[in-house]
Amino acid sequence: MEITYPFEQVAEPGATLEIAPGVHWIRMPLPFALDHINLWLLDEGDGWTIVDTGLNLDRIKQHWESVLATHCADKPVKRILVTHCHPDHMGLADWLERKTTAPVWATQGEILTANAWYHQLPGYDLNAMVDLYLRHGLAKELIENLTSRGATYKGRVDHLPMTYRRIFENQVISIGAHDWRVITGYGHSPEHASLYCATLGILIAGDMLLPRITSNISVQACNPDGNPIQQFLDSVDRFLDVPEDTLVLPSHGRPFHGAHTRVAQLHTHHRERFDMLVAACDTPKNAGDLLPILFNRELDAHQVVFAMGEAIAHLNYLEQAGELSASNGAEGILRYTQS
Repeated sequence: MEITYPFEQVAEPGATLEIAPGVHWIRMPLPFALDHINLWLLDEGDGWTIVDTGLNLDRIKQHWESVLATHCADKPVKRILVTHCHPDHMGLADWLERKTTAPVWATQGEILTANAWYHQLPGYDLNAMVDLYLRHGLAKELIENLTSRGATYKGRVDHLPMTYRRIFENQVISIGAHDWRVITGYGHSPEHASLYCATLGILIAGDMLLPRITSNISVQACNPDGNPIQQFLDSVDRFLDVPEDTLVLPSHGRPFHGAHTRVAQLHTHHRERFDMLVAACDTPKNAGDLLPILFNRELDAHQVVFAMGEAIAHLNYLEQAGELSASNGAEGILRYTQS
C-alpha cells in the first residue's frame, strides 16, 4: 500500500479541524527547521482530552487561549495526555493544567526523564552530554557552541507538573464513546505513549511514526552504550499489528494511511545508513568524523545535538551487531573500524 494523505487542508494555529468524529487536529508553530507540531483534541462527550501541548512560547500560549475560549468554552478539559517528554510535547503541560485544572497523564519514564533534564541531574546535564560528545570526537568549535548556549530544556518547558497520572503499556483509556489502547515505544524517548482506537481506525502515533522524516534516535549520556535504534525498530514493528488502512496521526507532517509501508521504509532507511557508515569505516573514524556521512548539510547548534546523538546511536548498533569494532585512540576518543 502506498502512503496516502487524505486531507488537503491543514489545521491553522489557534483553530481546530475535525478529521474524524470527535477527533480534532490542532497545529502549533515551532521555531526550528521543523516548523510545526500536531496536537490533538478528543471529544469526551462531557469534556475534552488534549493530546500533547506544544513548546513554551508566548505565541503558542495565545493560540491555546483562543482554542480554550472558543472550541472548549462549552465543556471543560478533563485530561492532558502527553505522549513523551520532549519540550514540543511536554512544554505547556503544567501551564495547561493550571489553566484548566485537568490532570496530566503520561508514562513514568517520560515524567522522570523530563525532571532529570529540567533539573539538570547528573548524567542528564549539559556537562555529561559534552563529555560524551568529546569522547566521540565532536570538533571543539562545535562543543563551544553547545556550551555557550547552555542547557535548553528548562527554557522550552514552562514548568513541569508536580503530580501526574501514570499510564501503562496496553492500558485502555476510555475517552467519550471510544477506547484508546496505549502502545509504548522506545528509542526516540524513554517510554513514548502512542494511542490506538480500533473502532475509529486511528493511531495517534506521536513521534514514533512520521510520514516523511525520521524520528531522532539518540544515545543519551546517562546510557552511553545504549542501543536506541534497535529499540526503536523493534517498537515500530508493533504497529504492524494495526490494520494497514489505519489513519495515522503523526506529531509532524500530515495524517496518512500506510502504516505498514512506513515501518518498512524506516527499516530500509536505517539499513542504508548502517551500510554507509560501515563503508566509511574502512579506516578508523569517530562519530564526529562521520557526521557529514549521515547529514549532508550544514548543522546549527540545535541540530548538532540531535545529529551527534544519532551518529553515536548508529555506531553503537553496528558495534553490538558485530559489524564495527571500537577502540580508544588518541586523547581517549573512540574510533570505529570494520570488523
